[in-house]
Amino acid sequence: MKRSVVKPLLIPLTAVTAGSFLVSYRLFKYAFERVDHVPPTSKEKQKYADDYYDYVAWMKQTASQTWTLNANSPENKVVASYIPATRPTKKTVIIAHGYKGNRETMANYVKMFHEMGFNALVPDDRGHGESSGNYINFGWLDRLDYLQWINRVIDHVGKDSDILLFGVSMGGATVEMISGETLPPQVKALIADCGYASIREELTYLLKQQFHLPEYPVEPLVSGINRHVLGFSLDDVSSTKQLAKNNRPILFIHGGRDTYVPVKMAYENYRATKSPKQLWIVKNATHAESFWYNPTAYRKRVTAFLETYFK
Repeated sequence: MKRSVVKPLLIPLTAVTAGSFLVSYRLFKYAFERVDHVPPTSKEKQKYADDYYDYVAWMKQTASQTWTLNANSPENKVVASYIPATRPTKKTVIIAHGYKGNRETMANYVKMFHEMGFNALVPDDRGHGESSGNYINFGWLDRLDYLQWINRVIDHVGKDSDILLFGVSMGGATVEMISGETLPPQVKALIADCGYASIREELTYLLKQQFHLPEYPVEPLVSGINRHVLGFSLDDVSSTKQLAKNNRPILFIHGGRDTYVPVKMAYENYRATKSPKQLWIVKNATHAESFWYNPTAYRKRVTAFLETYFK
């Protein structure tokens, strides 16, 4: 264990046992520490593997540029791929990837938007891929990087840019949390696929479903560890709070059979939003499966939303 993390936090423990703290610390490391590989997908989505690798091959073969934020700060360096459209356009989609993924894992969405005539900017979030960071922040710090990415797109494409924000899973929640910030007028609309309502609610749900652990004292301890390591409480990481401030049109997509980010969170996020909004529940899709379940229907639904709101 890292003494710099554990020792200062062990000292004030009075109401809970050291055993509870150590369980929580191990959980924090499991959930928040970066991994330099993409974990295997769920059994439900393994049948799409051949298609997935075809998309990845396409993305690798397609002309792109590497963009960087904070290049002179090793601890804050963030990397992205910029893939220009086949024909010059002012339309750009910024795509946020999921938990323990990277920009390559979004290749299918990149290709979809590329075929729709968009430029695409696809970052590796902090703690993922080629970007720096030893810990995953579940979109809360990433949202501030995306504000910088938005400005980079405007500088590159022009002040008359039309920008769409799109994300899946943790990336969906990242987009939802970006929505509560002050955005430039070039950001026209957002699409969030299977984002969680808050990281506290998501962690509490997974504690019960996957680890058979109670919310208390584990969640407060994990939150305390995260505050010590990354500087924010898990209570801060809330899509619903951010969406309450959103004034951009947004499309929510969620699999009806999602047991990782339960579908009720889609309804929570939808209800929290006062701006123009649409909700599409893909009845038989599991977590992050909505595109794969029916790519044609997915593209059709995205296109219809953009024809209404991306103008």
